[in-house]
Amino acid sequence: MTITFDDIQARESQHVLQTYRRQPVAFVRGKGPRLYDVDGREYLDFVSGIGVASLGHAHPGLAAVIAEQASTLLHTSNLYFHPFQAEAAGRLSALSGLPRVFFCNSGTEANEACLKFARRYWYTQGARDRVGFVAIEHGFAGRTMGALSVTYDEHYRAPFGPLPGPVTFVNPDSPDALAAAVNDRTAAIIAEPIRGEGGVRPLPKAFSDAIMDVCKRTGTLLIADEVQTGLGRTGYPFYSQALGWQPDLISVGKALGSGIPVGAALVSARVAEAISAGDHGSTYGGNLLATRAAVFVLEQLMDHGLLEHVKTVGAHLERRLRTLALKHPVIREVRGAGLMRGIDLRIDAAPVIEQARQSGLLVNRTSETVVRLLPPLTIEAADIDAGIDVLDAVLMAVPTEVPA
Repeated sequence: MTITFDDIQARESQHVLQTYRRQPVAFVRGKGPRLYDVDGREYLDFVSGIGVASLGHAHPGLAAVIAEQASTLLHTSNLYFHPFQAEAAGRLSALSGLPRVFFCNSGTEANEACLKFARRYWYTQGARDRVGFVAIEHGFAGRTMGALSVTYDEHYRAPFGPLPGPVTFVNPDSPDALAAAVNDRTAAIIAEPIRGEGGVRPLPKAFSDAIMDVCKRTGTLLIADEVQTGLGRTGYPFYSQALGWQPDLISVGKALGSGIPVGAALVSARVAEAISAGDHGSTYGGNLLATRAAVFVLEQLMDHGLLEHVKTVGAHLERRLRTLALKHPVIREVRGAGLMRGIDLRIDAAPVIEQARQSGLLVNRTSETVVRLLPPLTIEAADIDAGIDVLDAVLMAVPTEVPA
């Protein structure tokens, strides 16, 4: 029986909680950087499941290890050992320099774990009133209660208060404000090296440097939220490395399983020493399927040249975007690194997103005026060219009068 888009939409409207504003398309198949909808139409995917499908769609190697694991053993819980947590953790430690890993199911859960571990660290030190957090304006850490508390946008926060705190948000244009916000009750600073949901905004260098200065001076822990920037997305294993940070905790998710839900909190030795059995847990976290997928993704990054590939095609994407910006005055700025890019427009980005989809290119809108590009890490230069050519045509066709 053939299922149509209208069938899918009608059934969702009856039974699925209406928390998403979906675009009017339903996908049923993918291959590499392309998706195919219920009508068989092809799309070039520059969203990759919001940075998740790091190896593209239906990667044959990943599909093979998932199928093999699914036919062998999926889950036993963390009551028992299995082979793949240690292997995935070892590779994450080698990439990050942090010796311990806690596995969970998403980036939000990884941030929750980091917040808990930061408080536990100070509790163990006897500083039991050191429970506050400093977060960054336009930052996004997730939608669970702890992660939401360090997410800046009131649109996400206001309906769910009071949230865990205290939390102080700091303007990244003001390094002095950061120094003033951190005190002897601050457990940790949490920061994205590039704020993805906040408009693909890199932190200014002076502020980035101030984070490390403040942490060294006060002993405050640093949580690097690398859920979107980590695991090769920018051409670095972690973008905090490009900034010279030495985080105590790193949160990862999204790209780690290339579509299989898995997240992780990477933990420094001093924080790990403060954690005891029973302090945190997850029934699904780090199960055989998830960590087998994570191992495969990490192998591609570390052993098969994927990081170097991202550096090469990321530089090509940047060149094409900067040429596009010179051609179209409606583009205010091009931001980002590697294969994490934002095109900040002088108008609302919604009509550009809509017209691009109708033209067979998937991009998404964030921070109202930003067209965000997160293609698979495996994308080739020719597909980047094809996508930029679509954006060029869309910007020529969509009304782009800049408001006076």
